[in-house]
Amino acid sequence: MPDTPHLLMFIAAGWLLNLTPGPDVLYIVSSALKSGARAGMVAALGIVSGCFVHVFAAALGVGALLATSATAFTLLKWAGAAYLLWMGVKLLLTRGGAPVMPAVSGQASRAVNLWRIYRQGFLTNVLNPKVALFFLAFVPQFMAPGTEDKVTAFLLLGLLFSLNSLPINFGYAWLAGWASRRVGAVQRAMHRMDRVAGLLFIGFGLKLALSDNPSR
Repeated sequence: MPDTPHLLMFIAAGWLLNLTPGPDVLYIVSSALKSGARAGMVAALGIVSGCFVHVFAAALGVGALLATSATAFTLLKWAGAAYLLWMGVKLLLTRGGAPVMPAVSGQASRAVNLWRIYRQGFLTNVLNPKVALFFLAFVPQFMAPGTEDKVTAFLLLGLLFSLNSLPINFGYAWLAGWASRRVGAVQRAMHRMDRVAGLLFIGFGLKLALSDNPSR
C-alpha cells in the first residue's frame, strides 16, 4: 500500500474523477429525480458493484486481456453500447413523467423496483470495458514501489477507489432527490427528464460503440 500522502492523493483523485458526469452519474441522478434519493443510492450501489467486478477482473488479468485483445474488447464494447442504446430508447418511449419501472403498491413491489434499479446500475457499469482498462491504468500508479504481492495491493486500492465513490454518488442522489421533492420547477419539468436522459444514454452508447481500444 502507498504511504499516507500518496493514499490521500489517491482518495482525492478518486473524488475528482467521480465528480465528472458520465453514464453512471446520469443514471443515479435520473433514478433519484424520478423515484427519490433512496432509488439514487440503490443505483449508486449497483454501479459500485459493477466496479468491484472490473477490479477483480483487472487484478486477475482480464483487464490485460481487454487491453491486448481487439476481439475481446470489441465484443464487450458492443454489448455495453447495445445496453446503453436500449436504455436510451426505453426512456424515450416512456410516456410522460412515469418512472421507467412500473409504479405498484406494496412492500414487495417496492423491493422489486429497487432491485431493477440496482440491476440496471450494475449493468450500466459492468458492460463498459473502459472501466476495467481505467482501473488497469490508474491504480498501479499509486502502488508502492517494490510491492511483492501486486495482486492484493491492486485489489485493495481498487476496492478503496470504488467505495470512495459512494460519498460522491450518494451526494448526487441526495441532491437530485431533494430537488424532486422541493423544487416545483423541477417537478413540472420531470416529464422531460426521460427524454433528455434517453438522448444522453443513446449518445453515450454511440460514443462507446465508435470508440477505439484506449490502450492502442
